[in-house]
Amino acid sequence: MTTEEMTQEAAALLCQLIETPRVSREEGAAADLLQQWMEKRGMDPQREQNNLWCVAPGYDAERKTLLLCAHIDTVRPVSGWTRPPHQATWEGERLYGLGANDDGASLVSLIQTFRRLCATQQTYNLVLLASAEEEVSGKDGISRVLPLLPKLDVALVGEPTGMQPAVAERGLMVLDCTAHGRAGHAARGEGVNALYPALDDIDWLRRTEWPEVSPLLGPTRMTVTMIEAGTQHNVVPDRCKFVVDVRTNELHSNEDIYNRICAHVKSEVVARSFRLSSSRIDESHPLVQRAVSLGRTPFGSPTLSDQALLSCPSLKMGPGDSRRSHTADEYIEFSEIKEAIELYTEMLDGLVL
Repeated sequence: MTTEEMTQEAAALLCQLIETPRVSREEGAAADLLQQWMEKRGMDPQREQNNLWCVAPGYDAERKTLLLCAHIDTVRPVSGWTRPPHQATWEGERLYGLGANDDGASLVSLIQTFRRLCATQQTYNLVLLASAEEEVSGKDGISRVLPLLPKLDVALVGEPTGMQPAVAERGLMVLDCTAHGRAGHAARGEGVNALYPALDDIDWLRRTEWPEVSPLLGPTRMTVTMIEAGTQHNVVPDRCKFVVDVRTNELHSNEDIYNRICAHVKSEVVARSFRLSSSRIDESHPLVQRAVSLGRTPFGSPTLSDQALLSCPSLKMGPGDSRRSHTADEYIEFSEIKEAIELYTEMLDGLVL
């Protein structure tokens, strides 16, 4: 098939996916669709819950293995859509629909690239993964299927980056914090107001800047995003809860920042998880160097992806624009899918890892 024909087929598949609601943890119908599409084309997909993967013919355990990965699921549609989010709507060369940009275009482009690369023997093993629950970092997504895959040496994660290579990605840690006091009557000045130590801690979190600044990602960021205290106006609150969104750069582990925060604040601090780590691939890696040789510019990405759950080096790169993700009237251009298939193929065909 020509690139134009492959792009037409990829766009048709994307239209079917848009019209098959696939919100995180509800991707079953979309996984069924993809499985049937792959089987019809002789791809021999394997499945674990709503995750699908294919191993290219000729697998050899002595060779290195490259993973191509993109996710099936979407967020729920936000308000403000002027077109039906679950209807594939073409306007000229632009395709509107929920998940068109994030992450459907990367998914269908990588599927077509995998099929192309399977047509010739590569120097590495190739695995394609369509993952579930990426938008919620769910444990039944990529984490569930990774133990079932061959040992991975490097991954290319498809996400909307304008086909520029993201060589570093921020991690995420969410903290639930609780400041304690003692209830009392506000009129008599009784009790110990839990809001005040909480506000001191929040002020410290707002002002603190860690000295380790990444040239790719900048500083680690701590943002207080929620606060809750009190039961009524005349009762001094005995407890104040607040939530902190922490975005680590690749110079910190989540555990390191957690320990530093605990050493400074008075509030009780509980991390929901340490599993969503920051990641980085060395810019001398052959995968990065091949992208650079094709005129691509490495950068650091502020947004989270399946990279956070991979233990091997990974590069994030795909069609579309991250600024369109999770917005009303999300779209992808036909030309962006075509460019992705062409560039992915040129990057990976004949690559030596």
